[in-house]
Amino acid sequence: MADFIRIYEENPNPKAIKQVVEVLKKGGLIIYPTDTVYGLGCDITNTKALEKIARIKGVKLDKANFSFICHDLSNLSDYVKQIDTKTFKILKRALPGPYTFILPGSKTLPAAFKKKKEVGIRVPNNNIALEIVKLLGNPIVSTSIRDEDEIIEYTTDPELILEKWDNLVDLFIDGGYGDNQASTVVDLSQDEPLIVREGKGSLEIF
Repeated sequence: MADFIRIYEENPNPKAIKQVVEVLKKGGLIIYPTDTVYGLGCDITNTKALEKIARIKGVKLDKANFSFICHDLSNLSDYVKQIDTKTFKILKRALPGPYTFILPGSKTLPAAFKKKKEVGIRVPNNNIALEIVKLLGNPIVSTSIRDEDEIIEYTTDPELILEKWDNLVDLFIDGGYGDNQASTVVDLSQDEPLIVREGKGSLEIF
């Protein structure tokens, strides 16, 4: 059974954040809130944890399209190739926010992602998620918690999510009701921004 912890987004408890980070550092999987839907995440540097998430999602790790949840853009060069001023301005304008940006992967990607030509970068506008990656010191790899229901694609009630995922993860963070709309995915790896998936977040900034 997963440990259960309640964290308030307005003012996340530092002790609770530390507890989450300790789980991540030990290779644990967490379910946590973002500014869109709830996410399943682990430490980007822990290959065994990454493989667990890939198994849960039914994909091979080297083929998985996971997002990298970052605290800000300061360590972007660790994961993506050098970007031009135009691209950087788009990122600055949109983040933190409900967007996933596809960017060209750098040569310094963690071992599990070495073959990736592109990576998805997220800086969610959610204090819980941001404080976790800030204290961890590196991104967490994340994928959305989807629902098999054909009508409701994303479950918003933390208790219902926990019922389904209790035996699959190590820690569940209840950060209140989630959104039922995933992030807008924008490909910035080409000359012009390409909307891959329209979700939460205005398209007018592009």
